[in-house]
Amino acid sequence: MFIRVIDLRAITERKSVFLLGPRQTGKSFLLKHTFQDVIYYDLLKNDLFFRLSANPSLIREELIALKEKKLVIIDEIQKLPALLNEVHYLIENYEIKFILTGSSARKLKYGSANLLGGRALTRHLFPLTSAEIPDYKLERIINYGSLPAFYTSPDPYEDLESYVGTYLKEEIVAEGVVRKLEHFTKFLRLAALCDTEMLNYSNIASDLGMPAKTIREYFLILEDTLIGSMLEPFTRTVKRKAI
Repeated sequence: MFIRVIDLRAITERKSVFLLGPRQTGKSFLLKHTFQDVIYYDLLKNDLFFRLSANPSLIREELIALKEKKLVIIDEIQKLPALLNEVHYLIENYEIKFILTGSSARKLKYGSANLLGGRALTRHLFPLTSAEIPDYKLERIINYGSLPAFYTSPDPYEDLESYVGTYLKEEIVAEGVVRKLEHFTKFLRLAALCDTEMLNYSNIASDLGMPAKTIREYFLILEDTLIGSMLEPFTRTVKRKAI
């Protein structure tokens, strides 16, 4: 239904690419409908994940054995960062191009993952923008957001509750990024109310009964898991303090 602005064909003609975005922005859907004749590794498949986690070099052996070097897509690369060493080797020595998708940048940023040293561009797939929605309904987007599945859903509120539960289970619990999930769940509700407002970590910490340092770390988790992003103040002004 939606034509996305990002032109992945043009990008992959230049070089490999990290395609990052939160869950259900449509990364996998977009790739499967844009590229048909490609090699596709979906790390959500348990059999494939366990096979490659036991021996990451298998992907190198399989791709080198192919006579025709096609575009290779690895979906959910953050689940197995060790594959990036093999990807690096294949780009450098066999000029194979890759699209590497991820719904969290946390393991890639802090897990000593090989980020390919400039051999891959980084692009983000955000929720739908006004240019991508034919019947743009501002009130609906303000209430429920613009993830493709929710914009067309007959019950977006129920879908959002399920989405948050999946986010807590897959991104927070599975990666063990917080000690007490109930604290992070309380923080999520207040963080939603603070959206688009100037942040004061001390005030939020006081409301939740947590240290300000913890609140700062929680907001960083939202950024790393691609759920939110900070808009930093402009600091180059000379005459007055920027807000």
